[in-house]
Amino acid sequence: MSSHTKKEIGAKMLGPVLRPGGGFGKHFHGKVEKPNNFSKTLKRLSFFIGKEKRLLWIVFLFILIEAFLSLVSPYLIGKAVDAMGDGGYVNFRLLEIFVFVLLIAYITSGLLTFLEGWIMAGVSQRIVARLRSALFSKLQKLPIAYFDRHTHGELMSRLANDIDNVSVSISQSITQLMSGLIIIIGTLTMMITLSPILTLASLITVPLMFILTRTITKRTRVLFSQQQEQLGLLNGHIEETISGLYVVKAFNHEGKVIEQFQEMNEELRKVGLKAQIWSGFLMPLMNVIGNIGFVTVAIVGSILAVKNMITVGVIASFLTYSRQFVRPLNELANIYNVVLSGVAGAERVFQVLDAKEEPADTPEAVPMSGEKGDVVFENVSFGYRPDVPIIKNISFEAKSGTRTAFVGPTGAGKTTIVNLLTRFYDVTSGRILINGRDIRSYTYDSLRSSFGIVLQDTYLFSGTIKENIKYGKPDATDEEVKEAARMANADLFIERLPDQYDTVLTENGANLSEGQRQLLAIARAILTKPLFLILDEATSNIDTRTEQQIQAALANVMKGRTSFIIAHRLNTIRDADQIIVIDGGEIVESGSHEELLAKKGAYYELYRNSTMQNGAI
Repeated sequence: MSSHTKKEIGAKMLGPVLRPGGGFGKHFHGKVEKPNNFSKTLKRLSFFIGKEKRLLWIVFLFILIEAFLSLVSPYLIGKAVDAMGDGGYVNFRLLEIFVFVLLIAYITSGLLTFLEGWIMAGVSQRIVARLRSALFSKLQKLPIAYFDRHTHGELMSRLANDIDNVSVSISQSITQLMSGLIIIIGTLTMMITLSPILTLASLITVPLMFILTRTITKRTRVLFSQQQEQLGLLNGHIEETISGLYVVKAFNHEGKVIEQFQEMNEELRKVGLKAQIWSGFLMPLMNVIGNIGFVTVAIVGSILAVKNMITVGVIASFLTYSRQFVRPLNELANIYNVVLSGVAGAERVFQVLDAKEEPADTPEAVPMSGEKGDVVFENVSFGYRPDVPIIKNISFEAKSGTRTAFVGPTGAGKTTIVNLLTRFYDVTSGRILINGRDIRSYTYDSLRSSFGIVLQDTYLFSGTIKENIKYGKPDATDEEVKEAARMANADLFIERLPDQYDTVLTENGANLSEGQRQLLAIARAILTKPLFLILDEATSNIDTRTEQQIQAALANVMKGRTSFIIAHRLNTIRDADQIIVIDGGEIVESGSHEELLAKKGAYYELYRNSTMQNGAI
């Protein structure tokens, strides 16, 4: 397979893939696991955060300075209050000094807050960029089986929504967590220094805050996880519906998909509403508890002041400290909700990063080389599920430069044979040899770059026609591109376009007909000049006249190349060197067109039925 095929399947998840039984694979809505290892996920996330250590230390220094100013300011306020009643008169000089220092402290604190936000915005975006790159790179390394089990929309949701949640969590929580903890410890120290009795009075609300936070966050953790799960399912449904919009409209299924969307959307709304309501309870209730503490401090402080145990300035300082003590507690409780959402997203991302990749090349693996292409299947068996075999004990040989055609009913195992040949899946038992060596002894890149493949349903990328043809060979010259288009008979319609080879295609070439898209796919495969050629119903979307032209072009392309043809239209394989009839995962007949007709067996019946349905072939 030319290099473009591997990239198409990995890099563009909406693209076509050879699926079990032929055609496209079904999207399976797998259940997304809930976050169940909070500490482990945070530890793994710290690996991505750790690369920003230098800037984080700078932010930490700013936080220390800002925290110091926050701790000093209430003390200065108390001193300023005492200065207004010092000895029965106002000490304006001392008051001016305290006010000036407070002004400098507030301005400096505001500037540091701005710098912290500016630095953390860049830090969070770089962290998320690395995480997103790791996830996208991982997708390229996953086997086709993984994409069979997960919807495209779900994977895209992890690449977009979940990583965005991680970004928000990092940008909002790190600085607030650090500053909150420092301010809580520092404020508590200052409060004890000023008045142990008032400190005890203000701390009576802390157990209430702890119980409230624990109760609500325990609930919101589950709800945020469910919200992300429902969002992934909804994205999967949207992606499937848009990708298959022609089928939806053709079968008048608009009402049904809208109904399904409404059901999923309603589930997302319900769980999202619950998550927001429960998380929204936290701050108002925390404020109520904080106000109770504030009132308690004011009452106790008044009693102590009347008894001349403290000054009015100490009460003023302590009221500010009590507010300052409660504020980080409120913020930490609120941040925890943000962190939960980010951790839920990060864990979903790590689930993909932990998925089993394609087996690596063995140390003994060698690049495939040479111009010969002998293929041998020796007692090959395989099943996409261990308990459900698809092909059973298949053996055949395809000599270099010959054409081998596979025919049989849908689901017989024709496409599975090609999947095994290109190592999209590995055999369960038996082995496949190319030029006398097990294909597992070749490197993946060299094996797959030796194959050119044209699928029944092709995929074109957004870009020009020239770029799409050159996808498997980016360094091809314009003349090579035009020659490939001529061989595929694609040049006829391309040159009629206003911009010809520079015509820009929309997603999947929606501004071309299916036949035109298939012609471009054939040209793309021809350009790579592969050793092997695989045609999976390559002319199924082309009219009869064009098909005859394409067959002539493919005849030239297949000369000297070992070719494998999957066909239902038997007129396309009459000239094959051998035709293998597969039924129920087993080879029931093999031979040339004439030999199989003479046997009057399974192929004869297929051929006769095809003749009766389509007229003489």
